[in-house]
Amino acid sequence: MSTIYHMAASADWQGAEQSGEYAGSADDLRDGFIHFSTTAQVMESAAKHRQGRSDLLLLYVAADALGDALRWEAARGGQLFPHLYGRLRPEQVYRIEKLPLGADGRHVFPPLD
Repeated sequence: MSTIYHMAASADWQGAEQSGEYAGSADDLRDGFIHFSTTAQVMESAAKHRQGRSDLLLLYVAADALGDALRWEAARGGQLFPHLYGRLRPEQVYRIEKLPLGADGRHVFPPLD
């Protein structure tokens, strides 16, 4: 199984659990897809795009569970990033962890799959 990750605001994810679908963050909505990262990319993505955010959850998703709506596209430095063109359903997320800030202001990551 290839795990990919998305960082969601706690309040946004609570809304998704109630409604049955997650449309993404404001950035995702603007870009037209939900941004995901691989294990090798997620820490840098957090530092670059979510710096200082203490309200984040790290969503663990099996890439294969997203089907054809998941596309691997070149972004930062030509790296291939997973982008979901569609909504994420809570049942597609197999694990959720809090993503707190450490004393240095950087996110403290749980073990990654």
